[in-house]
Amino acid sequence: MIDPAEVAARVHLVREQITAAGGSHVQLVAVTKTFGLDAITAAYEARCDGIGENYAQELSAKAEQGLPDIPVHFIGAVQSNKVKLVAPYVSLWHTIDRVSVVNELSKRVPGARILLQVNTTGESTKGGVLPADTEPLCIAAGEAGLQVEGLMTIGPTHGTEAEQEKAFRLLRALADDLHLQHCSMGMSDDFPVAVACGSTIVRVGSRLFGARTVNH
Repeated sequence: MIDPAEVAARVHLVREQITAAGGSHVQLVAVTKTFGLDAITAAYEARCDGIGENYAQELSAKAEQGLPDIPVHFIGAVQSNKVKLVAPYVSLWHTIDRVSVVNELSKRVPGARILLQVNTTGESTKGGVLPADTEPLCIAAGEAGLQVEGLMTIGPTHGTEAEQEKAFRLLRALADDLHLQHCSMGMSDDFPVAVACGSTIVRVGSRLFGARTVNH
């Protein structure tokens, strides 16, 4: 069971760490994938800036039970055939990395707010466009009527702090070059580094709710 008071205390600690890393106006998205509605409610009561969900069917099932009034960020890989399922609930799409998804979003959610996912580490296990392909995708998304608000990346899986900084600074530089405000980067293990490199949205799950016991 999720203890709302404990979650609130952990949220407070994370926000203190964000401030210590030099962050201001950084959004804290509580990653609630695999957790129940009690985690979402705790995040809402702790005044997180949003919740993050990875799986379309899981989000749809939770939404049918009733979500509190908190923005929903879709932070998992977006499959074109699942866009319709969760479109009514998503406030910001984090992982747009190909034209087929841009086109589907344009059709299903005209004017959707999106972030483009960029692979800044070169790891084949991670999604995202190559840094050099970011601008063409940004142009295509804009021409399709979507609101490109920034970029998103996932830091190195087993990287040193220097390697984390390299990935995060690359994303911030790309966003600045494209005149985009947001950089969604930083998770439970590396968010202070990401904030120091210019993150505006961090995605934190286990630091708030503990280890996950459900696997997808």
